[in-house]
Amino acid sequence: MAPAGINMQDVLARVQEVPFQPLADAHLLDATRPSEAPAEEFRSLRTRLNHLQSLSPIHNVVVTSPSPAEGKSFTAVNLALAEAQLSGNLTLLADFDFRRPIVHSMFQVDRSPGITDYLMGKAELHQIIKKVAGTNLYIMPAGEAVLNPLELLNLQEVNNLFNILPTVFNWVILDTPPLLFAADASLLSTLCHGTILVVRIGTTTIDSVTRAMQSLCENNVLGISVNGARRGELYSKYTYYHSYYYAAENARAEELQAEAAAEAENKQE
Repeated sequence: MAPAGINMQDVLARVQEVPFQPLADAHLLDATRPSEAPAEEFRSLRTRLNHLQSLSPIHNVVVTSPSPAEGKSFTAVNLALAEAQLSGNLTLLADFDFRRPIVHSMFQVDRSPGITDYLMGKAELHQIIKKVAGTNLYIMPAGEAVLNPLELLNLQEVNNLFNILPTVFNWVILDTPPLLFAADASLLSTLCHGTILVVRIGTTTIDSVTRAMQSLCENNVLGISVNGARRGELYSKYTYYHSYYYAAENARAEELQAEAAAEAENKQE
């Protein structure tokens, strides 16, 4: 149940809708090209996450990494987009990286009002949520810059927020700071149902993964997402079968169209 005085259905009815116009180099999933290999990988991650949800009530998920530049934001945003592609699967992408927020830039929306504004009492809940037009995706930007992000995250309002949001959103995906550079993600992981750790091939070291896992106390870690693999390494076999499958599918579609056209001609004669 949502806390007294807050009706999330009313909140959603009042949120602003924004067009889906991602930054050109943001590398977001394109719903018009679902057969691309990266999209398939995020759908696979989505399937595994949804399976975990079928086993236990998981709705709030922290996405983080040991260090910067390992792809945590890329993973959080595209996982949220993949979830939002499912019918009726309302998904919220929340930028809790108050130190170096990027979600607002990727979707080309204003950074403020956002989460920090809400926590400081400068904005209402419906003012900090944006609905991406034509999708089941909602975004919550970080808000104005603050000097004390960790103090804000310790407010009771943060815990209240995580209790409210799952009453309407099936998934709340949080982009958070790297674990080894700030305590924010470690704190947020204790308030959420699970954590996904993002690592990058050729960049992330075993030592940093070990220290990151220790900082999480290995609690609620749902899994590790590996980022930065070369296409040849990751998709060599996959691409062959993927291309074969879609080539066969397209050929069958052409056959059916030809049969339908021939049948229409016979009827006219």
